[in-house]
Amino acid sequence: MKINKTILLLAVVSVLVSSCRHTEEIAYINDAQRDSAFALKGQFSGGIQANDLLSIYVESETPEATIQFNQETNKIAMMNGTVMNPGNSVVSGYLVNHDGDIIFPVLGKLHVLGLTHNELAAMIEKRLITDGHISDPVVTVKLMNFKVSVLGDVTRPGQLVVSGERLTIFEALSMVGDLTIYGQRHNVTVIREENGMRTIGEIDLSSKDIFDSPYYYLHQNDVVYVEPNIRRKQLAERDPMTMTYISSAISVLSMISSAFYYYILSRYYLNRN
Repeated sequence: MKINKTILLLAVVSVLVSSCRHTEEIAYINDAQRDSAFALKGQFSGGIQANDLLSIYVESETPEATIQFNQETNKIAMMNGTVMNPGNSVVSGYLVNHDGDIIFPVLGKLHVLGLTHNELAAMIEKRLITDGHISDPVVTVKLMNFKVSVLGDVTRPGQLVVSGERLTIFEALSMVGDLTIYGQRHNVTVIREENGMRTIGEIDLSSKDIFDSPYYYLHQNDVVYVEPNIRRKQLAERDPMTMTYISSAISVLSMISSAFYYYILSRYYLNRN
């Protein structure tokens, strides 16, 4: 009887330890103290790339001076390739060609590849002033087709089109319904293409070091891949019917054990009588 109690106690402890370990494995940033602060070192903009669709708006204290720079937007968008939104209306903007250029009204061809949006705005403002078009221009540049793809062991894999230019890895994962229970938290892959170079990075969602990663902020056209963990891979290698067979066998054994239990119980009461 004492041995049975010891075995039962060991089994309970084993289950609890296993449960705690499993919970720790699926938790995000589990090595960071609560109420702690971390400086974000990554940049959320990787510079203008080919096929970016840019919104460029010029303002001034003399609105009539900006008309020629703003009213041509739809025309330029059509010249560079029509971009349609879900409502089938033309999206106005400047599509960056494969050489990294846009055609801007009056100023003509501008090479924008690799520039940040602030740098492009400053360049246009300077040209407008030095060429004598506007004395006090204020230029706003925004990205209109920011998108990333999330694949692998997540709830709803697919492409995300985001309004704005700032997206963290956690925000992207929340938009696809988070990782499944089988998603590997320790080595999520991010594939990035910028300035003709492809880089493949790896981030650990369970570590606070993620805040120092250049992949914490996702860039335009990034691809995020969540690898399945070992358990998922093992399940995939098995016969799809294996779990059905095991479940059926367990059900049969349960029925046999129940029948045997009632048989022993009935014999016990018969012997007592």
